[in-house]
Amino acid sequence: MADAGRAPRQGSGAPFGIAEVTGVSMVPTLLHGDQLLVHYGGRLRPGNVAVLRHPLQQDLLIVKRLIERQGGGWWVLGDNPDAEGDSRVFGAVPAELVLGRVRARYRPVTPGRQRSAGVVLSWLFSAVRPVVADRSASRRLRAR
Repeated sequence: MADAGRAPRQGSGAPFGIAEVTGVSMVPTLLHGDQLLVHYGGRLRPGNVAVLRHPLQQDLLIVKRLIERQGGGWWVLGDNPDAEGDSRVFGAVPAELVLGRVRARYRPVTPGRQRSAGVVLSWLFSAVRPVVADRSASRRLRAR
């Protein structure tokens, strides 16, 4: 299960926070150890990746893709079809448990790597990416 191993820092009403991914349920979009920029109160749409409280264990934060609205909640899935721990197991997640939309991810610098300007620029180019909505995810769900 890809979860936000470290809780987002929401502080005193700050609109943005940081979360860390643990697990493989969002591979290939997110990898274990990725850091996420979370936008609290951002507009949520199908296809967005979001940080939410697990509906059965609310002290656990998870990262999933929002697929579609169902009543007062969201149907959520991981991007890795072989991983468990999404709405196929626990059903739709109540809207109040969705904390925020993931705007970007970055992969930490590998410990021990050279820190030359070229290496840092290469890391910036490859490691920092926006997390975009996958609008086809909703269509794939309906096609099953």
